[in-house]
Amino acid sequence: MRKLFISIVAVLACLGVVSAAEEYPLRDAVEVTVRDGLPNFYKKLNEGKDVTIAYLGGSITAQPGYRVKSEKWFQEKFPKAKVKGVHAAIGGTGSDLGAYRLQQDALFAKPDLLFVEFAVNDNGKRPEQIIKYMEGIVRQTIKDNPETDICFVYTFMASNLKTLQSGKYQRSASAMEEVADHYGIPSIHMGLKATQLIKEGKVIMKAPKAKVEEVADGALNDLKSGKIAQNGEPIPFSKDGTHPYVDTGHQLYMNAIERSMEKIEKAGTPGARKLVKPLDPNNAERGKIVPFAQSMLSGGDWRELKKGDKDQNSRFLNRFKTMWVDTKPGGKLSFKFKGTYCAIYDLKGPAGAKVAVKLDGKPAKNNDRFDHYCTYYRINTLPIGYNLSDTVHTVEIEVLAEQPDRAGIFQKGSKTNYAKMQKNPEQYDGTNWYVGGIILEGDLVE
Repeated sequence: MRKLFISIVAVLACLGVVSAAEEYPLRDAVEVTVRDGLPNFYKKLNEGKDVTIAYLGGSITAQPGYRVKSEKWFQEKFPKAKVKGVHAAIGGTGSDLGAYRLQQDALFAKPDLLFVEFAVNDNGKRPEQIIKYMEGIVRQTIKDNPETDICFVYTFMASNLKTLQSGKYQRSASAMEEVADHYGIPSIHMGLKATQLIKEGKVIMKAPKAKVEEVADGALNDLKSGKIAQNGEPIPFSKDGTHPYVDTGHQLYMNAIERSMEKIEKAGTPGARKLVKPLDPNNAERGKIVPFAQSMLSGGDWRELKKGDKDQNSRFLNRFKTMWVDTKPGGKLSFKFKGTYCAIYDLKGPAGAKVAVKLDGKPAKNNDRFDHYCTYYRINTLPIGYNLSDTVHTVEIEVLAEQPDRAGIFQKGSKTNYAKMQKNPEQYDGTNWYVGGIILEGDLVE
């Protein structure tokens, strides 16, 4: 019945019928669902072999929280094994980008266990979208190595509290459970205990005045208190209602992992996972990121960035396999591909350019590589085309002389950031476009 429901949801969504959260059946909230367990991973741990854990997710996983804590916990519990963690998380991104960057950020390391965390960043997406990309992640992983175990971990934010406290998963996690059911993947909702403690008044969901210091390129904050609770006072879970403090909210997340692994460890039989019939035939298992070739670039003032480059954005080479920047109007990027989806893996930032995108020779559409968050540079995607015919398509993108209306964008979206721009206007002047790859469901064509 659930498989049938997925098909119905997909059809209704295309007709514009499915839109509200209450129209999608929410799962009963449980901390752990064991399913087929993580038998290959635990077999290697128990044999004292080297294991690699990859953590694919958004900004919550990027924090030095449950990711770092769980890696250390596995190492301490299995001292004869050598546990290595792979940081494959990017703030502000969901399962859609995750399905395309999976190979280059996580699977390249041949992980024995892949944690997938996107429940918060997928919060506003339609269920059929979530299923498409989460299934793509699973199927790519199985194709790469059928003995790699996978575990879905769910996080939450303030807007999910009412639903979780009522005993139901939020919509994003409910959709992910469809994929977990189909492939026998264990799942852990790391936030259920925290939501209960918040309801009891023992934890404060949002405590912006707690002592913090900036981490993660100024985008997140991290509490350095050292203890979970003091003098019976309520525990601050997060500063902003989303990103947990490392020593409080993330410790509650870690506690959930510990409790859940006691059950998961006993489940399943080691062996290769079979690639069963997909839930969504159009899932993102063909997703990939392809690096740029210099032959695709013309005009402007293109320059390839290398590690150690004085340009501050060379730090993104830990995610971009190659990286180019054009700082003058007239720079062009041109290529052909055969496939159904295409986007550009790039940066948005203070001096981000306005670009004109032309697909299959049709009139160009302008797109700002700047938004009201752009007081710093961050990874983003520039959409080119989706749900395309699986034929050959041409793409041409040009950097324009016209700059984005930064003042208007800031005034509409963030008065605070507008004030920052007024103090340092030179930082927000330019037509810079940083590009790191082509996102495809398909292949490039010469």
